[in-house]
Amino acid sequence: QVQLVESGGGLVQAGGSLRLSCASSGDIFSINVLGWYRQAPGKQRELVATIFRSGGTNYAHSVEGRFTISRDNTKDIVYLQMNSLKPEDTAVYYCNTPQAVMFGNWGQGTQVTVSS
Repeated sequence: QVQLVESGGGLVQAGGSLRLSCASSGDIFSINVLGWYRQAPGKQRELVATIFRSGGTNYAHSVEGRFTISRDNTKDIVYLQMNSLKPEDTAVYYCNTPQAVMFGNWGQGTQVTVSS
């Protein structure tokens, strides 16, 4: 089973940018669907961006136009470029596959804090 490790979070002012990384222990290209999720304090975890093996992508309405998910097959990493950050983007961000989500398997995530 592929292991995924998130990194790149931090503290940023509103309007700033961060790039999150999701490193895979295996061939990232072999993963059919991979998503970035986030969970804010007191809220349910939500899917914010998805990338498919074909290269297609989907975004939640709340981040569309500001976030970009991409994949580097040579490095086995999936990125989440986050621009024009807002305080409401503050959350712990996770990358995961639908299969792992189904079994409730999550990594440690990476904290993103956006100050106003």
